[in-house]
Amino acid sequence: MRVLSNEERAAKLKRLCEIEGFPDEQELFAAAISDSVCPAICCNPADPACDYTAEMEPDQDRGWCEVCERGTLVSGLVLGGII
Repeated sequence: MRVLSNEERAAKLKRLCEIEGFPDEQELFAAAISDSVCPAICCNPADPACDYTAEMEPDQDRGWCEVCERGTLVSGLVLGGII
C-alpha cells in the first residue's frame, strides 16, 4: 500500500473525529491515550471514500476493513503521528 500524503492523513484524521464525535484531534488523542483501544479509519488509496471505522489497538496501521476486505484501517494515534 502506498504511503498517504500529509494532506490525506490530515483529512482522514478530521473525518475520523467527525464520525466518532470528537470536536478535534486533540480530544481524540486524549481519549485514546488513556484507553486500550483507539478509533481507526479505512485509508484504502484505491477507495478514498471508504470511511469505515472500528476500535483497534492504538498502534494499528493495517487493521482489517470489513468494507474493502483489506488491511487498510489506521488508528487515529498513528494518523496523528503520536505513535
